[in-house]
Amino acid sequence: MAAVRAAKQALRKEIKRRVAALSDEEKQRQSLVLSRQLFRHPKYVSCKRIAVFLSMGDEVRTEEIIKDVFKCGKSCFIPRYESSSSSSNHMDMLKLNSLQDMETLPLTSWNIQQPAEDDNSREEALSAGGLDLILMPGLGFDESGKRLGRGKGFYDTYLERCVRHPKGKPYTIALAFKEQLCQEIPVDDNDVLIDEVLYEKEE
Repeated sequence: MAAVRAAKQALRKEIKRRVAALSDEEKQRQSLVLSRQLFRHPKYVSCKRIAVFLSMGDEVRTEEIIKDVFKCGKSCFIPRYESSSSSSNHMDMLKLNSLQDMETLPLTSWNIQQPAEDDNSREEALSAGGLDLILMPGLGFDESGKRLGRGKGFYDTYLERCVRHPKGKPYTIALAFKEQLCQEIPVDDNDVLIDEVLYEKEE
């Protein structure tokens, strides 16, 4: 376990370095390529209820995806991470009502927009119809669906809750810059595999 943890830490550093070297233009370019790939994906086309992360600086940009979700009339859910204690890895997926709604979301201390802690007006995805598709953020990925997160376990814990929902586990797609792909990600028993990793393939 300690060896896996150390290997993950070293890999996180390496991937952060690779992504930090990308220009904003290149991040934007790859993000649009991936958005277009996703819009043609059968799982996206058929999904009614989708969870989308709001990107941080080192993640694939999801703005175009969120716009398309609303344009297509799908229900959009976004993460609210609980930061009440450093050990908490609880996250809910709360309904986003519109693009305008997104613009008014408060910023957390780690610079992510999310619904306020005391905002109880929103539907939580699992309290109703579950989710069809979750777009997964992460620092690194490999071709077999292993994911390197930021070490908090928010998504792994949430996927365990999804499995217990009557609808079952949603399909999971990770969005990755090419620079986030690795030969192999070291994993332990709590790490949940992703169904598919989307990245820009070389022509």
